[in-house]
Amino acid sequence: MSSHREAPQISKDPVADNTDTYAFVSPDKPDTVTIITNYIPFEGPDGGPNFYEFGEDVRYEIHIDNDKDADSDITYQFRFYTKTRNPNTFLYNTGQIATIDSKNWNRPQFYSVTKVDGQGKSTLLAQDLPCPPCNIGPRSTPNYAGLAAAAVHTLPSGETVFAGQRAEGFYADLGSIFDLLDLRPFENLHLIPTPAMAGVNGLNRLNVHTIAIQIPKKKLTVNGSNPIDPTAASSVIGVWGAASRQKVHMYDDDNEHVGPWMQVSRLGNPLFNEVITPLGKKDYWNRQSPYKDAQFAPYVANPELAGLIPFLYPGVFPNLAALNASKAARADLVAILLTGLPAGIIPGFQNYTGKVQSDQLRLNMAIAPATAPNINGILGGDLAGFPNGRRVMDDVVTIELRAVAGVTYPLIDPKFKPDAAAALVTDGVTPANVNAPYLSSFPYLGTPYNGFENPS
Repeated sequence: MSSHREAPQISKDPVADNTDTYAFVSPDKPDTVTIITNYIPFEGPDGGPNFYEFGEDVRYEIHIDNDKDADSDITYQFRFYTKTRNPNTFLYNTGQIATIDSKNWNRPQFYSVTKVDGQGKSTLLAQDLPCPPCNIGPRSTPNYAGLAAAAVHTLPSGETVFAGQRAEGFYADLGSIFDLLDLRPFENLHLIPTPAMAGVNGLNRLNVHTIAIQIPKKKLTVNGSNPIDPTAASSVIGVWGAASRQKVHMYDDDNEHVGPWMQVSRLGNPLFNEVITPLGKKDYWNRQSPYKDAQFAPYVANPELAGLIPFLYPGVFPNLAALNASKAARADLVAILLTGLPAGIIPGFQNYTGKVQSDQLRLNMAIAPATAPNINGILGGDLAGFPNGRRVMDDVVTIELRAVAGVTYPLIDPKFKPDAAAALVTDGVTPANVNAPYLSSFPYLGTPYNGFENPS
C-alpha cells in the first residue's frame, strides 16, 4: 500500500522502490523539518544469510520545492557502497556485532550525502558514513538500539542524517483492501457480504530501509527566513522522494554500471500511484517529474475509487453515488493532492504551492507540532498532520478513503452533504496495530524487528 509494489516494473526492483515518504516539523526540534523516505517493501526480519541493504547501483534522492514551480530547488542525494571483510565465509556476521565498526560484521555498508541546488551545483556534505547492520537477533545484535543511535550523524553543514533498517511504520489492512475493497468494519454491507471483524495490519512485524534527514527550517525556505507565519507563501515547501538507475548496464568482472541516470521510482502523497494512476501508466508515472503531473489530473478529478465505493456498498453511500452521477470534477481532491489548499478554505491554514499541478507532500513549516496529535490529521482537527506533510503515525489510509468518499467535498461545495458512512470509513487499523513503537526523536520509526523473535 502507500507505494509498496504499486507498479509492475518497480515491484520487481525492491531496492529502488520508494515505499513511503514523510515530511513534518520535528516535534522535539521544532526549528527543523524531518524528511523520511523508505525503500525495500515487505522485508522479512529473518532474511539471511544475505540480509537486506541499500542498492549500490541506485541513486536515492530527497527533493524539496520552495518556489512553487513543482521542480526541485534542493536535492539531497544518497549513494551507498558495501564492503565484504571476509569473502571466504557465507556469514553476514562472524560473531556479535557490539559496535557499528565491529569486525564481526562482514557486510558493512557506507554512504555519501550530496546536496544539489536548483542550478545543478553539487556539494558533497559527507562521505563514508556508516549504516547500522540489520537487526538479526539477540545473539548477533544484542544492543540494536545502541547500534542505530551510533548511525545518527550530524553533518558539518547542519543537517542530521540516518540510513539503515527500521521497523515498518506504515499500517494498512492490505488483505481486506485488495479483496474487492472489503473494508472490515463494513464487511457485512459489502456487495459480497461477510461477517464484520477487526482489521489486520498486513505490514506488522516487517521492516524497511530508511533514509532520514533533519534539516534546519532556514535551509529550506526560498529566502532563508525562519517560517513563523502560516499565511506566508514562503512557509510552504513541497517534498518528494525518488530513486534512479543508470540507463545502460554493462556487466563484467567489476559489475560496472554506466550511462545516464533515469528515475524509476518516486513518491509524494501516499497512495497516489497506488490507487489513482491506472495500471497501464503506473511505471510511466514513476519516471515523470512532478511538474508534468497535469497529465494525471483527470484521474484525480474523477477517481475510479470514488465510483467503486457506492457500487461495492449498495445503498450505503447514496450522496456519493449522486455526486459521481453528476460527473462533477472532484476539485477538493485536486486541491489536496495536486496544488495544496489555498488560504480561506480552512481557518488559519494553507499549504498552497501554486497553480502547477504536481504530486508533492506539502508542508506548512510555520504550523507548530501538535501537543496532542490526531492520527486523522486535518480531518481530525490537527493542522500539523496529513495532508499538511505527513507524520509517521498519521492514518493516511483512513484520511484518503474518507476524502474520496466525499468528506472533503464540502470544502468546495458547502451544499453537498457527505453520507453518514463517509466519516466512518476506515480499513480498521491504527498505530495500536504496529508492534514496534514509534520513537519520540529522530529517526522516529521504531527499532526494526529481529528475525529470531519475528519469523516471516
